[in-house]
Amino acid sequence: METITWHDFEKVELRVGTVLEAIDFPEARKPAFKVRVDFGEFGIRWSSAQITKHYTKEELVGRQIVGVTNFPKKQIANFMSEFLVTGFADENGDIVLTAVEKPVPNGSKLI
Repeated sequence: METITWHDFEKVELRVGTVLEAIDFPEARKPAFKVRVDFGEFGIRWSSAQITKHYTKEELVGRQIVGVTNFPKKQIANFMSEFLVTGFADENGDIVLTAVEKPVPNGSKLI
């Protein structure tokens, strides 16, 4: 494992946002949803998330998630992803979302 400095860590914008919408993304190579997330003062952004094994579109709406908001946009099939949804792989490699235990303001940065 590579060691990083505190300064390196501070560069990563890990922010919380609330899922406003989740829709199917049939053009993706692996099963995924397109999610629209409100990051407060940092705006509303879209991302592709391979989280279809543990979550339904309906249960995602209103949920707070953690995303990396300062990566460059990335083209995924015919869609431009504007942030990275974070999570952990379970024993089968399926993603479990990174989440906050209690509600916090959208746009809050992980510190």
